[in-house]
Amino acid sequence: MESKLGALLWLLWVQICWVRGLQVEQSLSAQSPQEGTSHTLRCNFSATATQVQWFLQNPGGSLISLFYLASGTKQKGRLNSTFNAKERYSTLHITTTQLEDSGTYFCAAEAQCS
Repeated sequence: MESKLGALLWLLWVQICWVRGLQVEQSLSAQSPQEGTSHTLRCNFSATATQVQWFLQNPGGSLISLFYLASGTKQKGRLNSTFNAKERYSTLHITTTQLEDSGTYFCAAEAQCS
């Protein structure tokens, strides 16, 4: 419960930064992913972000934090995420999608707020 509250508070902080100028554009490599295929989601940032987080909201409405990155690459099972602050993007790659991967994916980014 505490981690969900922390994630929500972090999202609120990110949203405040967004109002100050950081915009995030998210795209999916395929509009209707099929089970057993691989897909990549990408987020582009309008300014340099310092951190990025990827989330999955499953069909039941639960919010799941998948990755938190300050730089580089992380992998968890069939999921792989990269964050390139210099080039202002992050990706989430899902290998061999399964039914349990169903839901809404989104990213959040934090910029230097002054």
